[in-house]
Amino acid sequence: MADFEKKDTSLLYVQVADYVREKIYSKEWGVDERIPSEHELMAMLHLSRGTVQKGIRSLVEEGLLVQQRGRGTFVIQPVMARPSGNKLHSFAESMNEQGIEYVTRVVEKRIDRANRVCAQSLGIAEGSTFLYLMRVRFVAEQPVMLIESRINLEPCPGLENVDFEREGLFDAVERTSGQSVGDAEMTYSARAAGKRRGRWLECGERSPVLDLDQLVRLEDGTPVEWGSVWLPANRCVISSVRTR
Repeated sequence: MADFEKKDTSLLYVQVADYVREKIYSKEWGVDERIPSEHELMAMLHLSRGTVQKGIRSLVEEGLLVQQRGRGTFVIQPVMARPSGNKLHSFAESMNEQGIEYVTRVVEKRIDRANRVCAQSLGIAEGSTFLYLMRVRFVAEQPVMLIESRINLEPCPGLENVDFEREGLFDAVERTSGQSVGDAEMTYSARAAGKRRGRWLECGERSPVLDLDQLVRLEDGTPVEWGSVWLPANRCVISSVRTR
């Protein structure tokens, strides 16, 4: 249940939008999935119907949700997606190639249990453990990307012990799995940063960001990472990418 602070300077409907947006961004509520009804949200959040409606309406206008008469409100499928073939974009390698100095900071790292959506994406049983990793990359002391990864630990024994501020994720995956990273499916979406990610990227919650979602597989086809890269529109430093 969400903890809404009546003394928060933001309006309550904005807090409703933040709550629902975070459920979507954190992938607890998947694409094409129906979110709880207005009445369910009212009971969950202890807020009035008008407040809940206004929060949901703002996310419909933002392009995260669609309302279907008689069916409910659903998370929208992003409009642009493509497979990356046998090549995988590596932002770290691209920055190194361009001579851009950067620092990686791990802001969250934990073992978690997969919900239905995560389990389907990583090809593991629901309730199985995976590694959740959130990193921020800084250039000239400014955050330029936020990277969220959900990693299948089964083919990568010991990966949870890696120092990801010193070793790149794909390098560590290849070392621990004994396989090369293979292909990826990638989806691009224009988003508002949201409260949590805006804080890490040091931008406003309504600031535009590019959300690059990707499902990465090993060379034998095993899903290994399901993640998102968040890039602030006004601080994009990547002019080209190096392929793997």
